[in-house]
Amino acid sequence: MHPETHTSKQFDAELEQLRSQVLSMGGMVERQIRYAISGLRRGEASLLEKVAQGEAEVNDFERAIDELCTSIIARRQPSANDLRLVTTVLKTITDLERIGDEAKKIARTAQNLHELSWRGVPKLGDLGVVADIVLDMLRRSLNAFARLEVEDAPHIARQDLDVDEHFQAILRQLLTYMIEDPRTISSSIDLIFVAKSLERIGDHAKNISEYVVYMIKGKDVRHVTIEEMELVARS
Repeated sequence: MHPETHTSKQFDAELEQLRSQVLSMGGMVERQIRYAISGLRRGEASLLEKVAQGEAEVNDFERAIDELCTSIIARRQPSANDLRLVTTVLKTITDLERIGDEAKKIARTAQNLHELSWRGVPKLGDLGVVADIVLDMLRRSLNAFARLEVEDAPHIARQDLDVDEHFQAILRQLLTYMIEDPRTISSSIDLIFVAKSLERIGDHAKNISEYVVYMIKGKDVRHVTIEEMELVARS
């Protein structure tokens, strides 16, 4: 898919504004995740507060982009590639807003843990690994949207499987901690919520990469195997 040139330069400007706003929203959401994870690791209240403060900005992005999409559909009656772009944008901003919600959950949980001064909190290196993976998934998905490329979609799908495996490993570790030392039950449950939020962020990032494949190739790959997705990406 290549950006179409329209007789109306204003229409081209509106589509470019649409793409630009999605990427700005994506960048904001990525920062939300980084603030939440850094705040969890380092116990810096200022970082965790930035996550809460940024939620309003993320919501403003979603409303503004949604209104622009509605306006484009009503006034321009887009067809073919343009309609797929608008549809992809509407789905993508929903996933980005939900990623922001998960970042806020992580920040809130991190604040609870640090108020306990991490007493009885199990140390889990896998959480950092999962955070790095989902951030890379989101970055790759947004880059695919920006560059109109689909080559990374199968890789992102495989990363999502890795995240699921890490989540199950974290869950097993924390259940072991709780059984062996009941004093860790409360903090372990908090960490399970953090791990689940990261796993959901990975799901949303994968969704975005699949929307990009639809936008560019016109093929719905949400319920296909990774091998089938590779065939679509190469076609």
